[in-house]
Amino acid sequence: MIITVINQKGGTGKTTTAAAMLAYYSRENVKALGVDLDPQCNLSLALGAQRSGANALGIMTGQANPSTAIQRANYTDVIAGAPELSAADEMFSKDIGKPYKLREALSQISGYEHIIIDAPPALGVLSVNALTAADYVVIPCQADAFSVQGLSQLADTIEQVKKYTNPQLKILGILLTRHNQRATLSRDMREVLEREAEKLQTVVFDTAIRESVTAKEPIALQESIFKDPTTNAATDYAAFMEELTKQIGG
Repeated sequence: MIITVINQKGGTGKTTTAAAMLAYYSRENVKALGVDLDPQCNLSLALGAQRSGANALGIMTGQANPSTAIQRANYTDVIAGAPELSAADEMFSKDIGKPYKLREALSQISGYEHIIIDAPPALGVLSVNALTAADYVVIPCQADAFSVQGLSQLADTIEQVKKYTNPQLKILGILLTRHNQRATLSRDMREVLEREAEKLQTVVFDTAIRESVTAKEPIALQESIFKDPTTNAATDYAAFMEELTKQIGG
């Protein structure tokens, strides 16, 4: 099962969410693989992966064997990102099969129950590849007007992918991140997000990830967010993953 974590706006907790999902599967002894498709390589950094050698760009161009590109990071397996991914739009511009590069590469990998793709914060060939390769999509979204405005553009891209390259793609839901329960704006924006979710034929997850330092520290320290299971971040992401697991059927 392949899940793409995507939002074209930066700062929404996208990489933190991808890392937390991988950490959760590691905690539950579920074999999972992370794929860093972001030229900023934030997921690779968060997991303590080496960013030299075979990487996500290499498996898409065919210059690297997908199985040998996998490396063991601090608590999970990962295919690292590369800054050169920023040139992907130009690199694949004349390739008629460009939406399928990642799907074809990942089809050569076996032995994982889940693959989590951290898509880049931009809509282009990399995002289309991440969506074309996926079974499901999770959209982290901060409770602010700019994040909500970006959802309509993302929705258009997802609809195009469903129409032309991946008709079985399903949006699992919008995950509210950096949430402040006491802020009136956050409460109002949740209502707005729920209306946007209806347009996307999906839901806003019941679980919201609270704004906290404990969500950022593990990323900086390259540690699992569940190292201390009592923190707000660990509690919230565990609840989110339990909700997500029920939604996809166990």
